[in-house]
Amino acid sequence: MKIARAFSTVATLAALATISSPAAFADDAGWYAGFNAGQSRAKIDDSRIANGLLLDGFTTTSISDDKRHFGFKAFGGYEFNRYFALESGYFDLGRFGFTADTQPPGSLRGDIKIKGVNFDAVGSVPIGEKFSLFARVGVNYADSKDSFSGTGAVAVIDPSPSKWAANYKFGFGAEYDFNRFVGMRLEGERYRVDDAVGNKGDVDLYSAGLVFKFGRAEPAPLPPPPPPAPVVEAAPPPPPPPPPPPPPPVRKRISFSADSLFDFAKDTVKPAGKQKLDVFAAELKGAQFDVIAVTGYTDRIGSHDYNMKLSTRRAETVKSYLVETAGIPPEKITAQGADGSDPVTKPDECPGEKRTPKLIACLQPDRRVDVEVVGSRLQAAPNN
Repeated sequence: MKIARAFSTVATLAALATISSPAAFADDAGWYAGFNAGQSRAKIDDSRIANGLLLDGFTTTSISDDKRHFGFKAFGGYEFNRYFALESGYFDLGRFGFTADTQPPGSLRGDIKIKGVNFDAVGSVPIGEKFSLFARVGVNYADSKDSFSGTGAVAVIDPSPSKWAANYKFGFGAEYDFNRFVGMRLEGERYRVDDAVGNKGDVDLYSAGLVFKFGRAEPAPLPPPPPPAPVVEAAPPPPPPPPPPPPPPVRKRISFSADSLFDFAKDTVKPAGKQKLDVFAAELKGAQFDVIAVTGYTDRIGSHDYNMKLSTRRAETVKSYLVETAGIPPEKITAQGADGSDPVTKPDECPGEKRTPKLIACLQPDRRVDVEVVGSRLQAAPNN
């Protein structure tokens, strides 16, 4: 599936290359070369190693793997345009290995070095003038050199097998061009290789590097602008009168007592509260407004987090009711909670911190829902 998707991506990008303009072909075609370096990672099949030892009469007690190494590649290619290129190069994926301890007592150590050459088709998708994403798919011809050694009861028959074999490879990456001649690449690639003892595996190379481009034609200069038409002097017409300034927006704020809309510490609108909101919704019909802001307030009793959640839920409830009842577009109405941050009562008007019926009644003005309407033509609003 992965290799099929990579082939599909490159085929699509190659199709784009065939419809690119002649000007783009002339500006972007040319040779390039570069160098990448980074980390290579191999997939070592420990179960296969253990099964092989088991067939020879050994039980594997532990396996330690060396799966990562330094890898690099040098490459060159020809870019037909901004969308398609053919590329070949030399790669060295490094060295990987394992050590397996066995019973009867002994150990088996194996190492593999992988290097070779490749030939790829590269498709690119430009994103702006300097950045592009690319995918590649191609063939690698890898030289795999193994080295095996045994200790104790483990003996090795062929200590140095090697094999040259062709397999597929594919990858993805991104390129940033500093200018028309030098760029930087980041990419990840997967190489399919033979391990010289009858098995196939994958090695991934994650690398960064520089690419140098040659023979790029400079963009054709823009043609000079046509000469200006002769100017015939004429008396300028009188300037039109300035348009009248737009009328300033009208703001109306209505404050609903929270106790008239909700039960204490609740966020469900009571029947009496629905009547008040219905009156307000009826007066909005025919009004020209830009936005309606609903803000819920609580008193200072309780924690900040609790009051913020309660005031926000009450504001959202009023918003939802007005949207459903008055048909107000949801994008024209906002809702938010404000805790007890803007009390109506004065600081010394309701003393005390303990929740008592007296203090709750005194702080009743602070528990409210304010509705502010901003528009060009509003009707008079009732007091609540």
